[in-house]
Amino acid sequence: MKQRNPEIGKGVDWLLVWLYALLVFIGLLCIFSVEYRSGDSVIQSFLGFKKNYSKQLFYFMACIVLATFILLTDSKLFTATANLSYLIGVLLILATFVVGKEIKGSKSWIPLGFMNLQPVELCKIFASLALAKYLSMQETDFAKPKAQMVAAVLAFSPAALSIMQGETGLALVYFSFLLPMYREGLPPIYLIAGVAMAALLVVSLLFSTKTLLIAFAVLAVLFIYFNRRQVKRNNQLLIATFVIWGFCSLFVGVGIPFTFKHVFKPYQANRIFSMVGVDNPFADKNAVETMSPEEARAKQKKNDQQNYNVKQSKIAIGSGGFFGKGFLKGTQTQGDFVPEQHTDFIFTSVGENFGFIGTTLLILIYLALILRIVVIAERQRSTFSRVYAYCVASIFFFHVTVNVCVTVGLAPVIGITLPLLSYGGSSLLTFTILLFILVKLDADRQMVLR
Repeated sequence: MKQRNPEIGKGVDWLLVWLYALLVFIGLLCIFSVEYRSGDSVIQSFLGFKKNYSKQLFYFMACIVLATFILLTDSKLFTATANLSYLIGVLLILATFVVGKEIKGSKSWIPLGFMNLQPVELCKIFASLALAKYLSMQETDFAKPKAQMVAAVLAFSPAALSIMQGETGLALVYFSFLLPMYREGLPPIYLIAGVAMAALLVVSLLFSTKTLLIAFAVLAVLFIYFNRRQVKRNNQLLIATFVIWGFCSLFVGVGIPFTFKHVFKPYQANRIFSMVGVDNPFADKNAVETMSPEEARAKQKKNDQQNYNVKQSKIAIGSGGFFGKGFLKGTQTQGDFVPEQHTDFIFTSVGENFGFIGTTLLILIYLALILRIVVIAERQRSTFSRVYAYCVASIFFFHVTVNVCVTVGLAPVIGITLPLLSYGGSSLLTFTILLFILVKLDADRQMVLR
C-alpha cells in the first residue's frame, strides 16, 4: 500500500505566488528608501530588527513559513473551522476593548511584544471563510431575504465593532464583501441603493441639508406631474416615487448628520468636508462658542494641519515626474516630509523614486494580481472556493483603490494600507494568509468543499 506524500508544489498557481513575492519585494524597497540614510550599514540594519524595513523582512520570513504550512494543510480544514475561526476573530476584536492598546486614537491593537496585532485586520480572513462557508451550504437559498440578512450579519459585524473601536477606515473594507455576495445572486437593488447612498453623500458635501430636502420634494412633485397619466393607471409608480423620496430625504436629513456627528470623529469629518473646501456643518457649534481664545487657536492650527499629509504626499508624487528621481534620491522621502510614509502613504515613495512609470507599473501589477484571482475564482468547482476567492479579490481591490486615492488627494485620509507594500506585521500576515489559503484551495480545486 502506497503512502500519501503531499507535494507542496502540486497544483500551485505559481503566477499568483510570484506576483505576491514581487509586491512584497517592492514593499521592502520602498520602506528601505524611506528609512535608509547614508552611512547606515545595510546588512547590519537589515538584520538588527530595529528599522522598520528590517522588521518587515523578518515578518516576511515568518509569512513564508506560515504560507508553507498552509500549503501542506488539508483544504477541508478551512471549511471545517470556518465558523470557529470567525467566532475567535470576533472574540479577539472584543478583547481589544479590555486589553487593547490605543494607537493614533484607535484602541484596536493587542500588544504581543514583538509586534502589535490588529484583530479587525485579521478578521477579514475569518469573515471571508465564514461567508464562503454559509453561501456554500446546500440549505442556503440566497434568493431569500433571511439568507441575505444572515450573510450581511456575518460580513458587517466586525465592521460595527471596528467603528466602536474608532477604526473607521478598516470598517469600510468589510463593505467589499458586497461584491462576492452580488456574484452569488444578491439582487442588484442592493448595489443600486449603495451607489445611490454614495452619490447622496457626495452631493451632501456640496449642498446644505435644507437645500437637498427641498430639491427632493420638488423633483418628486415634478415627476408625478409629468407622469400623471401613468400614475393614474399604475398606483405602484406613485408608491415607488414616495418610497424613493422618503429614502433620500431620511438618508440626507437623518442618516448623514448622524454619521458625521456620532460615527466619524470630528477630525475625520473635517477632513472629508475640507476636500471640497467647505466647513463641517455638523460640527458642535456650542463647543466652538464656549472655547477660549487659546483653544480656538489650537483647533484652527489642528484644522490647518489635517491636510498636511495629503499635501506633502501630492508634492512627493509630483516631484517624481515621469521617470522619477531615482532610488534613494527622493528629497521628500529622504527628508521625512511625508508623515506615515512607510505605512499608509508608502505609494508616495514609489511616485517620487520611480515617477509616473513606476506608479503605473505598480498599479498594473496589482491589476494583474486581482484579475488572476478572478480567473482562479471562476475555475473553481466548489462554491466555497469561488466565494472565498471573490472575497480576496474584493478586499485587495478596495485596499488598493482607496489607498491610492487617498495619497493623490481623491479620498479623505482613513488609514488603509497598501497590500503587501505598507509596513506592518498584521497587514502583511493578513494578506499572506488570505492569498495562500486561496492558493491551497485552488490547488485542490477538483475537490468539492462545503
